[in-house]
Amino acid sequence: MTDIISTIDVDRLKEYRLLQYILEEFFYVMMMLHIKNSHLIETHLFLKYNDTYSFSFLMSRITVETTVNAPVAKVWQYWTAPEHIMQWNNASPDWHTPRATTDLKAGGKFSSRMEAKDGSVGFDFEGIFSKVVPNEVLEYGMADGRTVSVLFKDEGGKTHITESFDAETENSEDMQRAGWQAILDNFKKHAESQS
Repeated sequence: MTDIISTIDVDRLKEYRLLQYILEEFFYVMMMLHIKNSHLIETHLFLKYNDTYSFSFLMSRITVETTVNAPVAKVWQYWTAPEHIMQWNNASPDWHTPRATTDLKAGGKFSSRMEAKDGSVGFDFEGIFSKVVPNEVLEYGMADGRTVSVLFKDEGGKTHITESFDAETENSEDMQRAGWQAILDNFKKHAESQS
């Protein structure tokens, strides 16, 4: 779970009513954002020794995994090269990725156009890399503010991939897990067919 903490100095909030107002405004904004799966977010309010209130928002994290029968250097290449991303980045046969770009460095941007093959619907999956350690770790932030980490572990000619991401609030965790796992399974098929 990701822990995002923001702090408000109570010395500047002389009255409890002002703090209560801030909390009411927060929950109003959350309702306006249509948070459907409210169980994904827990809020904690506690008084610290220095009279500072801290608000901690815990968001669910989902993990999917697979083991690919290919060396980690090849798996890394298939995962990060746009010409390969376009071959595996879909959850079902009726979707595809007609274009992909990757600037593979911390601060570099990536984008994959994911759409139905019949052209009826599509979207750009994009974000910015925050950590890139070749053959080991990829971390990035998505356009909606959620984060993803992908770990590549060499297992003697095989590669274990662990992908963890912040859950979104529009779809159930089970649906999100199934979708990301389907893409990861498709990646495994592609990588193993290349080796």
